[in-house]
Amino acid sequence: MDAHDGEADELPPPPPVPANVVPIKADDVESEVPANKPAKPKRFPMARPGLGRKGQPIQLLANHYKVSVKSSEEYFFHYNVILKYEDDRPVDGKGVGRKVIDKLQQTYRSELSSKDFAYDGEKSLFTIGALPQVTNEFTVVLEDVSTGKTAANGSPGGNDSPGGSDRKRVRRPYQTKTFKVELCFAAKIPMNAIAQAIKGQESENSQEALRVLDIILRQHSAKQGCLLVRQSFFHNNPNNFVDLGGGVMGCRGFHSSFRGTQSGLSLNIDVSTTMIVKPGPVIDFLLANQKVDHPDRIDWQKAKRALKNLRIRTTPVNSEFKIIGLSDRNCNEQMFSLRQRNGNNGDVDEVEVTVYDYFVKNKGIELRYSGNLPCINVGKPKRPTYFPIELCSLIPLQRYTKALSTLQRSSLVEKSRQKPQERMSVLNDALRRSNYDSDPMLRASGISIAQNFTQVEGRVLQPPKLKAGNGEDIFPRNGRWNFNNKKLIQTCSVDKWAVVNFSARCDVRNLIRDLIRNASAKGIQMAEPFDVFEESPSLRRAPVSRRVDDMFEQIKSKLPGAPKFLLCLLPERKNCEVYGPWKRKCLAEFGIVTQCLAPQRVNDQYLLNLLLKINAKLGGINSLLQIEASPSIPLVSKTPTIILGMDVSHGQPGQSDRPSIAAVVSSRQWPLISKYRASVHTQSPKLEMMSSLFKPRGTEDDGLIRESLIDFYTSSGKRKPDHVIVFRDGVSESQFTQVINIELDQIIEACKFLDEKWSPKFTVIVAQKNHHTKFFQSGSPDNVPPGTVVDKQVCHPRNYDFYMCAHAGMIGTTRPTHYHVLHDEIGFSPDDLQELVHSLSYVYQRSTTAISVVAPICYAHLAAAQVGTFLKFEDMSDASSSQGGHTSVGSVPVPELPRLHEKVRSSMFFC
Repeated sequence: MDAHDGEADELPPPPPVPANVVPIKADDVESEVPANKPAKPKRFPMARPGLGRKGQPIQLLANHYKVSVKSSEEYFFHYNVILKYEDDRPVDGKGVGRKVIDKLQQTYRSELSSKDFAYDGEKSLFTIGALPQVTNEFTVVLEDVSTGKTAANGSPGGNDSPGGSDRKRVRRPYQTKTFKVELCFAAKIPMNAIAQAIKGQESENSQEALRVLDIILRQHSAKQGCLLVRQSFFHNNPNNFVDLGGGVMGCRGFHSSFRGTQSGLSLNIDVSTTMIVKPGPVIDFLLANQKVDHPDRIDWQKAKRALKNLRIRTTPVNSEFKIIGLSDRNCNEQMFSLRQRNGNNGDVDEVEVTVYDYFVKNKGIELRYSGNLPCINVGKPKRPTYFPIELCSLIPLQRYTKALSTLQRSSLVEKSRQKPQERMSVLNDALRRSNYDSDPMLRASGISIAQNFTQVEGRVLQPPKLKAGNGEDIFPRNGRWNFNNKKLIQTCSVDKWAVVNFSARCDVRNLIRDLIRNASAKGIQMAEPFDVFEESPSLRRAPVSRRVDDMFEQIKSKLPGAPKFLLCLLPERKNCEVYGPWKRKCLAEFGIVTQCLAPQRVNDQYLLNLLLKINAKLGGINSLLQIEASPSIPLVSKTPTIILGMDVSHGQPGQSDRPSIAAVVSSRQWPLISKYRASVHTQSPKLEMMSSLFKPRGTEDDGLIRESLIDFYTSSGKRKPDHVIVFRDGVSESQFTQVINIELDQIIEACKFLDEKWSPKFTVIVAQKNHHTKFFQSGSPDNVPPGTVVDKQVCHPRNYDFYMCAHAGMIGTTRPTHYHVLHDEIGFSPDDLQELVHSLSYVYQRSTTAISVVAPICYAHLAAAQVGTFLKFEDMSDASSSQGGHTSVGSVPVPELPRLHEKVRSSMFFC
């Protein structure tokens, strides 16, 4: 499922940076790198050293369609598009660009010698071969669809009143708008750069040439009336809509983009889902959005936020407008000045009328219910234009960009799942329907697209053996294993502990009894809890901080000393408001390990999963890899090696001022690779590069890396790591060079800051989950087996990347993780590296399954999410993000996170 949280991977490449500009100043501000350092040679992503050979071969299909390209001596000509109104004001509105350029093409067909355009809808237009004229300035007249012809805005002639406008209306049947269009030559790109891209000789030209092809795909879909979201296209077809509640629909569409691969150019097509606002009467949307059953119950402040910038169609005249707000008063009270001709002497008089009377009396339109509701305002800030709400309908295919509720989210995931076979037929169907072969620009570019999926050879790696307690072996099958009749390999003892209950309804005594019984079966010694602290019923509705403080007062007054562990019962499973403040109190203030649960469906399997988490948090280990227990991991077991997992998590859409949270997870107790700790910092909202890896302050370094290195040293028998393996999540291809230049440099600086003479070797690997490549088994309805790795045919023509499906896809279609090895000084062979990545999917302590991405990255997500709940965001409404002055990255002061208490700082608190 590809819900667009913002399809991060598929942005077009950024424009080339001029030679004299040093990019990404934003990060330099935060990382405080001294400016006078000599320039270091820049690092680039490494080339593929070879292919992996291990594993059982398997024939697969990939959702890539082969593209053949005729060689051509022609050039793409790139023109900058400058759009202005008649009075030279720049055109700001989105969406008008395509209409203007279409009209320009019709109007000036012969002057442009019938050239086809590839236009991105904004500032870039491409042609094959140059335009015939040197200066390309045109005047384009559009019949304007969105004029306030019947609106209540009292402008002369804007309201069908007889008046000076009668004569005008005869002369000009439509309200028209005139635009000035200037096409300025920007660059020319040789079309044979496409062939370079395929050979992996990436240059600015080859990136740009593929971008032109992607723009042609976008334009092709725009002409079919699709909603475009980067490289994804959504048709207005109700069969593709699913209702998610709250006035929001999931809309299924397609992603399609060109990629250079080892086997040539391919077109990658995948299913994609976005959220749209439910089209239809505005009032119906508001009732659904606020979950109320009558217009009287609508909260109009909320309504105003939800409607702002949405587009409506009005009846009976069928004009289209953008909503800018609501009227201050109800329709039957909101006055405006109407200009009317005085019958006696022909002068124009102004009379004050209500919007309601104007529509009912002057226009003869019956209004059934909107008299006592606010009007929709579609005018300009200084000159409102009002419509009664019942005459307004939301037009289809408008993106819904606010955060989804938990319920809507799970509904979207559930309804957009597709089994592999279904997805394959849907994709083949999409390609046929899209009819790309008919596109004149693609034809002229010499592009033709095969009709079948690309055949790919994959390999299935053997699952690693695991060790449980008492020296027993575990043999995972199909990506899963269990602890039936086995004990955990290293267990903690749970003593000095208590239970707190925040008004969860359950039989606490039975729960404790079952927990202790299950613990003992797994080798965990669990004493009886000291006490059970029940929240007093009068506090259930109290502010959450008071509830947490009160619970701690109880604990302090009744316990002889600080507990080592607290089991916390919560009343609801997801988004319980007590969770964040409780975790913060335990981990930051008191250094107490805590495990929360919502005891709704508790059975032995549930309790076993709970015990896996408790054991890991209290310093135990559930299972180890056999190659880790007998240390025999190539290059890792012989030389002290630290493994880092790094991730930045951002607020959901609609929380644009929420700081981003950067987490670094690091391995400890070498030669183990199953034990980790985490450090977490906040940084500027939406900043993807990590800004706090190295933060020197005099002789101190407050960065995230130093903490990890010191902990590795103290937990690994006073050894410094000679190898550092970095797994970085969530960066797109356009940021790879920043990762291996800026971020890697900061990590090196942090090492040097600890010990000038120490030079460890680095390997840097990026993991991507939100890409659009999927694999299918040729003759089977099942997902690809766990352990499947692909490094041929559909991977990068030059760079070192591979796809890995380590987990068993139980529902929907497996999404492989795309690993990019950007830098490898340690010198792994392709097989050893792929085996290591595969093994790291089996060390996740929270479950008895292989996971889809290496554990250190998963832990970094968990740590960022958990520590993120410490911060209070109630006051950050969706409105506050629109106030200006706070947008420049790297300058906004962000709230600091509290440091974790030293007692839990190096624990797996995030498990």
